[in-house]
Amino acid sequence: MTKSKSNRGALLLDNLPQLQGLVKRDPDGYKDEFIQQYNHYKSIINIFKLQPGYNLNEFNNLVGFISQVAPCYPSITSQLPNDLSDLLIQFNSHLSPDTKKTLIQSLVLLRNRKFIDSIDLLKVLFQLLPITTSSSIKSYIKHVILNDMKLANQQSKNHKLNRVIQGLLFAMVQTGMDAEITSNKKSKNNQINSNSEAMWAVMLTRELWRKGVWNDSKSVSIVALACFHPTAKVQNAATHFFLGSDDVVEESDEEGDEIDIKKVQHQALINKSRKSTDKKMSKQKKAAKKANANKQNSSTPNFPALQLLNDPQGFAEKLFLSLTKTDKVHSLDHRVLVMQLLTRVMGAHKLCVLSFYSYIIKYLTHHQLRITLILVALAQSVHELTPPDVLTPVIRKIAHEFVTPGVGSEVVAAGLNSITEISRRQPWAMESDLLEDLIEYRKSADKGVITASRGLLQLFREVNPSILKRKERGKLAAMGMSTGKQALKFGESNEVASGIEGLDLLEKHLDQKENDDEDVDDEKAWDDWDAESDDASSEEEGWVNVSDDDADIDLSDSDEEKEKEKKEKKEEDTKDISTNDQIAQMSTLATERILTPADFALLNDLKMKAVQEEIDQGGGNAAKRKLAHLKEKRKATGSGADGDDQGQFVTEAEIVGPRKRAKNDYEARMASIAEGREGRDKFASRKGKHKSDKVASKTNEEKKRNKPMMMAIHSKRVKSKSQSKLIDKQKTLHKHKEKQRKKM
Repeated sequence: MTKSKSNRGALLLDNLPQLQGLVKRDPDGYKDEFIQQYNHYKSIINIFKLQPGYNLNEFNNLVGFISQVAPCYPSITSQLPNDLSDLLIQFNSHLSPDTKKTLIQSLVLLRNRKFIDSIDLLKVLFQLLPITTSSSIKSYIKHVILNDMKLANQQSKNHKLNRVIQGLLFAMVQTGMDAEITSNKKSKNNQINSNSEAMWAVMLTRELWRKGVWNDSKSVSIVALACFHPTAKVQNAATHFFLGSDDVVEESDEEGDEIDIKKVQHQALINKSRKSTDKKMSKQKKAAKKANANKQNSSTPNFPALQLLNDPQGFAEKLFLSLTKTDKVHSLDHRVLVMQLLTRVMGAHKLCVLSFYSYIIKYLTHHQLRITLILVALAQSVHELTPPDVLTPVIRKIAHEFVTPGVGSEVVAAGLNSITEISRRQPWAMESDLLEDLIEYRKSADKGVITASRGLLQLFREVNPSILKRKERGKLAAMGMSTGKQALKFGESNEVASGIEGLDLLEKHLDQKENDDEDVDDEKAWDDWDAESDDASSEEEGWVNVSDDDADIDLSDSDEEKEKEKKEKKEEDTKDISTNDQIAQMSTLATERILTPADFALLNDLKMKAVQEEIDQGGGNAAKRKLAHLKEKRKATGSGADGDDQGQFVTEAEIVGPRKRAKNDYEARMASIAEGREGRDKFASRKGKHKSDKVASKTNEEKKRNKPMMMAIHSKRVKSKSQSKLIDKQKTLHKHKEKQRKKM
């Protein structure tokens, strides 16, 4: 009996999965076997600490077994999480990727079994990210962090965990802030660790923001601090976060690794064709094409992040100082990227960084690389509070460099469109003599130049026709000036807070629904629009005590009385309007009910419908631009971003303007030829092929050829030949000979 027990114990010690199942069923009965395995685990760790090169093949299975059954013996395994964490952090370079992943999985398992807290696990993972070199381990750690944060904030905001993690990320970004300023191509080995920490902090914050886990100002502050990091790679990733672009360099990518498409094409021509080289060339071409498309396509700004910036004026000034300080260090693409962020902050918050306009003048030449993006950045930085005297030299510079007879038509159109966008935001920056010269280009032969010049003329007919000559003002502008209408001066505004724009349209729509006996469910109107409350205890606050002095509260439940009062109020409003036409009608809908997000979405659609009707009835360009802005707002609201109500952001297409269709390259032409040859035999005509699919009658020529001879000789045509005169036969023969001669 004793021998069988000893054999069974030895068997269990060699079969860890079987022992694991038995321990979970009866922890007290197999405590001795577990202690034996735990002592073996501790002895392996002690040997490894003395000899870091010790083989740990059997160690992975042993750690997996102990972490599975550790909750059964909490007093014995209390130091297990600390041992695993120290082993991962202190001996990271000596561990194999399989061992690292096993240790991390063991810590995750202990967290799932409530053996350790999520904060303790995440602290260890954040320390591992910058020191781990394996890409698979990095992706696994990133997945664990994001998944853990998402689950922790799924039901309600876990403020304690969020504060701890945000503090860790902020410290990771701040680690390398005092380092030397470096570009993507120049980086020192002693800065890799700090740069890696800051890069991972930006990437994790971006992912948590994109997944909707974080949406507060603290997370925005982490990325805002990274915008001033001395490493261009980190600054680039932080800038893309605010620009709303996913074109972020991953940690595993090499710094400054750019693909030259011309070099790839040249190598494909001179190298010998092999299957491996062809596959590599094709992959490089796709990567270069994608990178080029990402550079040329303008991104959608991250409006919520821009609005949550703390001290936007200080952020913009500090960003401009960083731009001027690193002017000769960073590449042009990086500088243009920083310009885009700076100008979008200036446009969103209506800021004035006056030194920026004197700085950007040196880039305003038609042969400058990335000039369209620079013009876009310049235009979106201007708003109605920008001083006109600062913009006048800029407009003069653009006109002198772009709108001249010695450049191409595309350059002239881009210059005119840029001046138009600047003048739309600040019309007082334009001078009358310069405007007269610019609108003369509407007589050009190029369509793009004509469109750009006419757009500039139409803009000043709307905003400031007094700067134009009388013959160029147009009918509507001349009539407005005759009635005493004048352009707003610098600093003035005609926007008065008189309620919600277009609310009367919503009121008419709801009244029509009530007349059609359609029930409006207010609770359903809040579906899919409810924001996640930060205060989880809001539902547990209970009843609110109301004092007896609140006599203005209407406690009536009668719907008839409410409808009667509503009708009487409308009748009084109608009488007031009829007696005095100068009093504007204001909708009282906002004072009678709580408007839901669905109501605001419906209000935007109704405004678009009203503007479209105005355009159909002959509305001008102002109505068309208003319709475009409403469409942009609806699109932005649908994706979760705030609408661009005032259209302060400009796209590259608006600067370039309409262009002729570019000539197809060789590959496109061959693809078009191959598409036209589909379904056609080689060297065969397609004539008559369509008749083979359906039954059709014969032609008259075919009937004549198959007509019997005895019927043909009695036809009118044959009889006319035999009975014709000699002179007619000679004329016919002469015509036949002449025809044959021409064929020869």
